[in-house]
Amino acid sequence: MPFAIITRDKPGHTDLRDQHQSAHKAYLDEHKAILLAAGAKLDDDGAHANGGILIVDVETRAEAEDFVRDDPFSTAGLFASVEITRWRKAFFQYERLVDL
Repeated sequence: MPFAIITRDKPGHTDLRDQHQSAHKAYLDEHKAILLAAGAKLDDDGAHANGGILIVDVETRAEAEDFVRDDPFSTAGLFASVEITRWRKAFFQYERLVDL
């Protein structure tokens, strides 16, 4: 069951994000078997990240919670908020997959 994880960084914590970027990317690589999509949320100028969106394919909400809890960004205290919600893939690669 896919879950969307939407994170928001604490304001003014760009340095903390930079310090843990390599560990975060390695963590994602270690868990790529459950990642349907992942990427940073960017400011309008596209120059600075301020959070992320991850879509994970896990069986339970608890697994999604565990995944984001163990992310190096999370353990470093970067996130101001984390939202986890079930997600239905309705469109993919410009095509509708389900009737809405």
